[in-house]
Amino acid sequence: MRKRFVVHGMVQGVNFRNSAEEVARRLGVSGRIWNRADGAVECVAEGDAAALAALREWLGHGPRMALVERVDETAMTGAPAYLDFAIAPE
Repeated sequence: MRKRFVVHGMVQGVNFRNSAEEVARRLGVSGRIWNRADGAVECVAEGDAAALAALREWLGHGPRMALVERVDETAMTGAPAYLDFAIAPE
């Protein structure tokens, strides 16, 4: 299963991507996460339904300094594309 998450709010400059990487790896989720030019953080994640639901729950609040306003979630199709979870280069 693959999903795309776009996290809006005060989510850049608060260790969001590094913290999300730790959480995703702990959950066994693969994918990529990156900062967007509009101030949001985008994540494409692959894993089983329970792991993606747990990641989505964490993305809803993020690390301590983040202020998440909303998370847009989109189901994606296609074969798995990632072997691990990492921060994409900017």
